[in-house]
Amino acid sequence: MEYTTLGNTGTTVSKLCYGTWRFGKKHGDTVETGREEAHELLDAAWENGINFIDTANVYGDPDGTSEAWIGEWLTDHDREDFVIASKVYFSFDGWGEPGPNDSGLGRKHIHAQIEGTLDRLGTDYLDLYYIHRWDENTPIRETMSVLTELVREGKVHYLGASTMAAWQLTKALWTSDVEGFEHFDVTQPMVNAAHYDAVGDYLDVCADQDLAVCPYSPLAGGFLTGKYERTDDGGVEAPDGSRGNLDDLFEDRYATDRAWEVLDAVESVANEVEATPAQVSLRWLIEQDRFTCIPIVGARSPDQLEENAGAVEIDLTDEQFERIDEARGGVQ
Repeated sequence: MEYTTLGNTGTTVSKLCYGTWRFGKKHGDTVETGREEAHELLDAAWENGINFIDTANVYGDPDGTSEAWIGEWLTDHDREDFVIASKVYFSFDGWGEPGPNDSGLGRKHIHAQIEGTLDRLGTDYLDLYYIHRWDENTPIRETMSVLTELVREGKVHYLGASTMAAWQLTKALWTSDVEGFEHFDVTQPMVNAAHYDAVGDYLDVCADQDLAVCPYSPLAGGFLTGKYERTDDGGVEAPDGSRGNLDDLFEDRYATDRAWEVLDAVESVANEVEATPAQVSLRWLIEQDRFTCIPIVGARSPDQLEENAGAVEIDLTDEQFERIDEARGGVQ
């Protein structure tokens, strides 16, 4: 495994982060990743040198399952070996009916959720705490103020921002500068080789402000692994149990005309470097030179996770990197 600093911070993380959003997640009667499988995957991540784990208070069914399973696993490991990230925003209703203050980024909700998250994880602190979304109903000053309190109380080390508009991220950073609050050091947008320019303005802010980017869906929901076939009518032939088979929005979100062109380029490069399309797609992200980029992988099996980890062992030439860029339109 290769390691890097987490953006403009003093913390060192693996160049891949392991995402646990599948832990306990249900599609009807199907559980994507059960408890025993979750612990096996965490073992595999650690064995492959991944020390960076991503979760959220609402991951799992009921909510909190992902954090709880990670907490159980951590009892047999040294907490200090890991950099753990979680999130706050959505209604946490896994244990009963949500109340009027059970969502958003207000002071009351954030204080309640950080305590639950720490309890489930069995830890005194989070290394990284993301706001999961932007809250239009709470002044950003209040949100940054309470997050600053968590940092100064030692419950959180760094702050992160997930999906939002570039102007919202800019407003939050400006508010922190003006008010003397702690600021965001890490972001988590959806970024992959087939979906990059849609968040171009957001990434411009990250590059300018030296923020680390930890993209979710770095393999476009599995599309960039090459496991899907294009049908005659332009649709996707998805294997049973795959994301494309379970997610009704998969085709609109991932399998666009441009995405098929990007996949062709990725597969041609993969053949040249004797790697898999998944490894090439991840390496393309890791080698972004405008900002620190640490993809969040959500492998379903130890073998998949080991394959993902192999992305750090390959190198792309400038020509290969640019070929993928050209397939996606050359947008930077």
